[in-house]
Amino acid sequence: MPELPEVETVRRGLAQAMEDRRIEGVTVARRDLRRPLPADFEARLTGRRVTAVGRRAKYLTIALDDDTVVLAHLGMSGRMVIDGQSPGRFARPGGAPGAHEHVVFALAGGTLIRYADPRRFGLMALADRDGLDRHDLLAHLGPEPVSPAFDGEMLAGLLAGRRTPIKAALLDQRVVAGLGNIYANEALYTAGISPRRLAANVGRGGASALAAAIRGTLAEAIEAGGATLRDHVAPNGTLGYFQHRFKVYGREGEPCPGCDCGSGVRRIVQSGRATFYCARRQR
Repeated sequence: MPELPEVETVRRGLAQAMEDRRIEGVTVARRDLRRPLPADFEARLTGRRVTAVGRRAKYLTIALDDDTVVLAHLGMSGRMVIDGQSPGRFARPGGAPGAHEHVVFALAGGTLIRYADPRRFGLMALADRDGLDRHDLLAHLGPEPVSPAFDGEMLAGLLAGRRTPIKAALLDQRVVAGLGNIYANEALYTAGISPRRLAANVGRGGASALAAAIRGTLAEAIEAGGATLRDHVAPNGTLGYFQHRFKVYGREGEPCPGCDCGSGVRRIVQSGRATFYCARRQR
C-alpha cells in the first residue's frame, strides 16, 4: 500500500496538472470500489474548478470551488496518471477508460486524469470542506509527521501508557497519520530503537530521536519520489527510487549500514507485518 511519501508524490504531480483547472467531465467505468461511488459523483464534479490538491495521511484531497472535497485513497494497487505523460499499461489515448481504469477526469485544455486500480481496494468519496476533519475516513487520524508541530514532546505524549511494541504503535494511524511499515522500519533503525521495545518505555529522549528520524526519513523519501516496490508511480509515470536507499527494510541477512554487528539485518514478524532491524544497534 502506498505510504505517506508515495501519496505526497502523487499529490504534487496532480497539483501541477489539476489546480486552477475546470473539470469538464467525469467518466465512471465502475462504481463498486472499496466504497461505492456516490450516485451524484459525476454531476457534482462536472463544471467545478479545482482550487487545491492536498493530502491528509494516505488520502488525497481535491478541493473544488463550491467547497466540495474529493477524498481519494489509492488502496493497495491504485494509481492516478496524467494522460499523455504516462505511457504505461494503464494509459490509452482518448477519453474512454482503459483496462482497470475506473474513473477518468477530463480537465479544461484536454488533460485527462485516469484513476486505475486493478484490485479495487481504493476509494473516492465526497465531503464538505468545513466538515473535512470530522469525516469518518479522517476523524480518527493522528498528527501529520511532516508537520513542524510533530516533535519529541508530541510523540512522547502519544506513546505514553501504550503497552504495545513501538513498531505497532507507529503503524496505528491514530498515533501517527500516514506512517506505514516501510518507513516505520527505517525510522526505528535511524533512531536506534528496537521495534520490540514497548511504546510506553521509549521515553522522552527516545521519542525526540524517533520524531527526528521519522521526519528525516519521510523528507528523504519524498525527495526521492517515494519507493516503487510494485505499483507506485508518480502521475507522470516516473518511478520512485527510495527503495535503493533502504537501510534495513527488505534486507534480511545483509550487512547493517554503518554497523559492525556481524550478524546483519534480522527479520521478525510483528502483528502479521515483516520487521527488519539490527539487534545490536537498536535497543
